[in-house]
Amino acid sequence: METSQQSSTKQDILEYLLKELQATALQLADALKVSPQAIRRHLKDLEGEELIIYSSEQIGMGRPQHVYRLSDKGKERLRREVGDSYGKFAVSLLDTLAETVGRDQVSSILQKQWERKAQDYRRLLGKGSLRLRVAALVELRKAEGFMAEYHPVEAEDSEVEDKFIFLEHNCAISNVAESFPSVCGHELEMFAAVLPDCTVERTHWIINGEHRCGYLVEARK
Repeated sequence: METSQQSSTKQDILEYLLKELQATALQLADALKVSPQAIRRHLKDLEGEELIIYSSEQIGMGRPQHVYRLSDKGKERLRREVGDSYGKFAVSLLDTLAETVGRDQVSSILQKQWERKAQDYRRLLGKGSLRLRVAALVELRKAEGFMAEYHPVEAEDSEVEDKFIFLEHNCAISNVAESFPSVCGHELEMFAAVLPDCTVERTHWIINGEHRCGYLVEARK
């Protein structure tokens, strides 16, 4: 039986490949602080489960190396793990509502839901610095099944300003977003309402075929 540590390392590999798109065994070993030998064993297992694929590529002056990526099956597994069944239920419910009251009314209902969520987030984030609030927002989104993270954007003079990139490497409501794309607009409005002293601009969008959703958060001058 696979130990919990082995299972955790394999999950870490899958999540790393989701974020970075591709990596060699040595890159994974360095990023995850695991020996190259152990990483290669995990990669072999994941390949056997058809969760990853690889191609042989020339990197530098040495021999070609295997570069690993998630397979479609691997992406689907991660998607299921963040509540795919709930997403299907939500889509079915919204479809029923649309048939009953119309899609415009459903859009209004969704907007009200996001407004309520924004109020909850603002209460939980408090009134600390922008960095602290963005960090807290990341943790809230992680608890809801989003693989979220943030990075400060550095100014040209290398001083960090009140500007951050907020990323979500998966979408816990992807099924809903595909059928009712207006939720993405409501989500953007929600982030702006949660951080009212900031401008929030979408930089990446999974629905457009990109591998993550991203937002530029900048304090108003």
